[in-house]
Amino acid sequence: MGVKKLSELQLELLKIYSFNPSSEDLVQIKKMLATFFAGKLIGNVEKAIEDKNITNEDLENWLNEKS
Repeated sequence: MGVKKLSELQLELLKIYSFNPSSEDLVQIKKMLATFFAGKLIGNVEKAIEDKNITNEDLENWLNEKS
């Protein structure tokens, strides 16, 4: 198994941990990261919907499909 390098994000997070943030700070950091990545996801989904001409009806049909 090869050695993987840390990503730039991982390195930045390690810098944050080196300051020994409080539990409350960590909760806030997690919320900020979740909000950031949720926004990226929503943007990517909206772009895919637009690029592929997916309608609200298509989305509703997918939501109501039986597995």
